[in-house]
Amino acid sequence: MRILVVGASGTIGKAVVEELQGENVEIIKASRSNSDVSVDISSPESIRAMFDEVGQVDALVSAAGETHFGLVEEMTPEQNQRTVNSKLLGQINLVLLGLNSIRDKGSITLTTGITMDDPLVTGASAAMASGGIRAFVKSAAIELPRGIRINTVSPNVLEESSEKYGSLFVGYEPVSSKSVSLAYKKSIYGAQTGQCYYVY
Repeated sequence: MRILVVGASGTIGKAVVEELQGENVEIIKASRSNSDVSVDISSPESIRAMFDEVGQVDALVSAAGETHFGLVEEMTPEQNQRTVNSKLLGQINLVLLGLNSIRDKGSITLTTGITMDDPLVTGASAAMASGGIRAFVKSAAIELPRGIRINTVSPNVLEESSEKYGSLFVGYEPVSSKSVSLAYKKSIYGAQTGQCYYVY
């Protein structure tokens, strides 16, 4: 099985790569830097170039997407647009531009986040993107051709990220990267489609 992990250099991406490694599995790591393939998901041209380089895969995982955290009253359209272009449209464009690179009965797994269900101060832009991805996946699942499945994983803040983001997620109980990576594994190797796997 060939699995393309976009965002492989991030905290979640690294955990997913580690969980998926095994016999008869080829993992292609993609990110802005320090990976097998370079990609900027905010650029459709970069996404096209990545798929041209990688070729056919059995599974696509996206653990990528830049998100702006900031108060709504202080947020500029430009700051919110970065979230739209990366976290929201970037992941959707991975589907639109990569569909022909997914083999029959393959899978696609995107990433959302807890902010869409459990709002926190400064999290409106993140919630917007995650909610949009969840809605897109639920609808796209009934249309995808050739038996291709699509799901999303919605993680809470990770234990490994609590030092960096803990001040935002006050009162939240961080989850392990192991439990999050298993949700991606379930999406890849399972039979469900149109689902959101919540790791809260």
